[in-house]
Amino acid sequence: MGQTIVEKIAQAHMAEGPGRPLRAGDFLSVRPYHVMTHDNTSAVMKKFKAIGANKVHDPAQPVITADHDIQNREASNLAKYRSMEAFAREQGTDFYPPGSGIGHQIMVEKGYVLPGTFVVASDSHSNMYGALGAIGTPVVRTDAAAIWATGEFWWQIPRTVQVLLEGRLAPGATGKDVIVTLCGLYNREEVLNAAVEFTGPGVASLSIDARLTIANMSTEWGTLVGWFPVDEVTLRYLEARNRELRAQGVARIPEDRFEEWRTNPPAPDKDASYAGRITLNLAEVTPHVSGPDTVQVMQSVAEIAKKKVAIQKAYLVSCVNSRPEDLEAAAKVLQGKKVADGVRFYLAAASRAVQEEAEKRGVWQTLLEAGAHPLPSGCGPCIGLGTGLLEAGEVGISATNRNFKGRMGSRDAQCYLGSPEVVAASAVAGYICGPAETEYRELKKHFEVPATDAASAERVEILPGFPQRVRGRLIFLPQDNLNTDGIYGKDYTYREDMTPEMMARVVMENYDPQFAGRAREGDVIVGSFNFGTGSSREQAVTALKYKGIPLVIAGSFSQTYLRNAFNNGFLCIETPDLVNRLRAKFSDAVARKEKTIIPGDEVEVDFSASTIRYAGEQFTFPALGSVPQSLVIARGVENLVSRKLGLSTVAAQVQNA
Repeated sequence: MGQTIVEKIAQAHMAEGPGRPLRAGDFLSVRPYHVMTHDNTSAVMKKFKAIGANKVHDPAQPVITADHDIQNREASNLAKYRSMEAFAREQGTDFYPPGSGIGHQIMVEKGYVLPGTFVVASDSHSNMYGALGAIGTPVVRTDAAAIWATGEFWWQIPRTVQVLLEGRLAPGATGKDVIVTLCGLYNREEVLNAAVEFTGPGVASLSIDARLTIANMSTEWGTLVGWFPVDEVTLRYLEARNRELRAQGVARIPEDRFEEWRTNPPAPDKDASYAGRITLNLAEVTPHVSGPDTVQVMQSVAEIAKKKVAIQKAYLVSCVNSRPEDLEAAAKVLQGKKVADGVRFYLAAASRAVQEEAEKRGVWQTLLEAGAHPLPSGCGPCIGLGTGLLEAGEVGISATNRNFKGRMGSRDAQCYLGSPEVVAASAVAGYICGPAETEYRELKKHFEVPATDAASAERVEILPGFPQRVRGRLIFLPQDNLNTDGIYGKDYTYREDMTPEMMARVVMENYDPQFAGRAREGDVIVGSFNFGTGSSREQAVTALKYKGIPLVIAGSFSQTYLRNAFNNGFLCIETPDLVNRLRAKFSDAVARKEKTIIPGDEVEVDFSASTIRYAGEQFTFPALGSVPQSLVIARGVENLVSRKLGLSTVAAQVQNA
């Protein structure tokens, strides 16, 4: 069977992994093309030093940007930026100072993202790189430090869902409306923690700016990758970037690659296997808004305009919708008009280069004359920093990518998301509306799950120090989306006096106060689906370790929880068939909404055979090869990297001798 594009690109960047073609569920070590860090660079620097590293493995690999809190002129923040720049200079890596632009925009416009490459960043909106035919996916800070030190990080191949785009957008509909529609229509975890591969004849009609918007906000849809095919639209964009960069004396995009990308672009195999397929006719997409306070709820602009939802703030900022096409579209709406009384309209270009281009075209001046308040190129209000935040009781319409309650200001405010045109029209009208009347059109779901053969068990070699088997009493936690606050509560997260024993006593307290008293060392937890969602607190992993739980089995995991688990040397296994079997077996207890089900029997995990035995039945799970085994043996990624650095040092000393 063939490979999806994610499997193929990952295979091309694999440093260690299975000795066969990669498939969904596989663990591997990846050597990414680039890794971007932003204001969190200072935290990554601390991780880098904590693992004993002092020299970046490949100075051409990292890209450091200052973009999040650039309006903050406090001495401590300025000192942080100076330390980031000094580190970059010392290591010989590229650094972009405050005001240069948002890191993701810098990555695409400065030629760091190329078709078929694997590019990561310590930020969730790394999906954006998929618009140029690359794998773009987020990593946590520990991963970024590991890449700095060794050039590699571990990854698990996600399942892939195809999104077949047909037709072309009608006048008034935009790329933002496409992703708002997908988030609102397919909001039942159809693509959660999956890679999404956009395909079909409709792709060719989408501009690069539209693709960047869709790929960027695929993060909010729950995906780990949002990939677009490489076509003439892609190549024209890259050729323009290449000409501009070479005029500046930067030869970052290899000119000899363009012919290869034209004749043999990165593409999935024709017989690749997909976990699902969504079909969307672009001609049926109409202007929509997300919200308030969630991307999983959408309303057509035609409907919400009738309600005349008053706004006090409007935003055309961020890495999702503040590029040339976006600014020009908003300027057309605002030409000769003024922002309504009582509305503040905030404007920031995705980068300094974008602003300069908008100024050259006269677009920027049009926006300012309409009453927009300019902000420096950076994240700013999108993440609740700097000028123009939503205050209690206010309503905002924003062209950003997230509208979670409290993200852009007060938790007592409301935020809707829309296209630049909708933001501009709403700023003029004083209430949420579009620049022109649109018809309401009901959209229907078109989602299919292809029939696939059950995964067969795979035998793997067990490294010294890793268990062949684990056997323990089964504890079933049937709740989907069991979040990290339920596993380890916020009341303890920031306390410095919590010992391992204390953490073990309060584990699962917010989920089930009786759990710690009922669970015992050696028990094996079987969770449900999207286990460990929510915040990235590592204590939600370590508290279970301290309780003596050897591993967690679940139908699926939050990607952040999974990364934190293996980064701390803690085992996690995805086995949806076992979870569904337990739900059926204990349906009465599940119906009674029992939090913790302890039937009294045992479950056995055989890592060498990649199988689980329970109650006379056998279930399979993705094989844990040398990459995840090494993380567990070393008790976490920091120890593993330290060991690798030690081995490298010894080898270098021997070679030099």
